[in-house]
Amino acid sequence: MLTGLNHLTLAVTDLNRSVAFYRDLLQLQLEATWDAGAYLSLPGLWLCLSLDPLRKSAPAADYTHYAFSVGSADFPLFVERLRTANVREWRDNRSEGASFYFLDPDGHKLEAHVGDLASRLAACRQRPYAGMKFFDDQ
Repeated sequence: MLTGLNHLTLAVTDLNRSVAFYRDLLQLQLEATWDAGAYLSLPGLWLCLSLDPLRKSAPAADYTHYAFSVGSADFPLFVERLRTANVREWRDNRSEGASFYFLDPDGHKLEAHVGDLASRLAACRQRPYAGMKFFDDQ
């Protein structure tokens, strides 16, 4: 049985640049580095950066992205820090809770989000998506 998400591995084209982005700008904890990779962490998240010269740095056209949690009190300062660093935004927020959608140096789509699944479901109960069904009564 699955018990949770184990880790994320992101292909990167410049390991030092990506380590600096995730460590210095996003403030993940650097755990280890080697010639072709790095491990970073947040509570409950293990992130692997893997050097891959075949990685295309253009963001994918689809909506696939990785969302990080941020507290509501920290959100404005976090967004300002990213904007000051000229981090590229890829989408405006269209959902409940404050969100900032941005790209890492290799075009991976990321999001900083205030809220969790419970707050999202509560908002959806008020304004459900087209065809939405809830399964908590089973």
